[in-house]
Amino acid sequence: MKRCRLILCLLLSACVGLPSAIEKAPAVQLSYDQVIRDISSYIGVPVRWGGIVVDVENEKHFSLVQVVFYPLDYSGRPQLYKLGEGRFVVKSPEFLDPAVYSKDKEITVAGIIDGNIEQTVGKRVIQVPLLSVTAIHLWPSYPNYYDNRYYGPSPYFGYPGYYPFYRGGFYGPYYRW
Repeated sequence: MKRCRLILCLLLSACVGLPSAIEKAPAVQLSYDQVIRDISSYIGVPVRWGGIVVDVENEKHFSLVQVVFYPLDYSGRPQLYKLGEGRFVVKSPEFLDPAVYSKDKEITVAGIIDGNIEQTVGKRVIQVPLLSVTAIHLWPSYPNYYDNRYYGPSPYFGYPGYYPFYRGGFYGPYYRW
C-alpha cells in the first residue's frame, strides 16, 4: 500500500511544473505594471510572461508577436480568468507561422526586456514592452466544457433523474411543482 502511494505521489509531482522550454530559461519575477512604469530601468532583465496572441508580423529577419499580458499560474500558463493588464511584443529571430501562432492562442514566453516599441491598436499608437525571446511555449487549446456550442445543454439541466425531472420525467406521475 505504501509503495502505491509513493508511486502515485511521484507520478503526480512529475505532472506539476513549467514546460521544459520555459523551465530552463532564467527569469526575474517582475509584474507588467512595474515594467510599464519605468521600462528604462528594466532593460536587459530576463522575465517570464504570458498571455493571448493578438497578432503576428513576419519581417525579413525576425517575427513580432503581439500578446495581451495575463499573470501566470504555478505551471506557467496564463490565468485567463484574471484581467488582462496590457500588451507586450515578442521579437523572435525565427519565423513564427501565423497559422500556428494564431489569434487567441495561449502563449508563455521567456525573454529579455529590450525596451519598448510602438504598436498601432485601431487608430491609436501606443508604447509597449519589447521582449527578445529565449524560449516560447504555445499551450494546447482545450475545449470549453461549459460552452453549449460544443456539448449541448448542461447535463444537470433537463436531464431525467435530476431536479425537477425526477421519477418518470417532466410529465411523469411524480412530477411536482
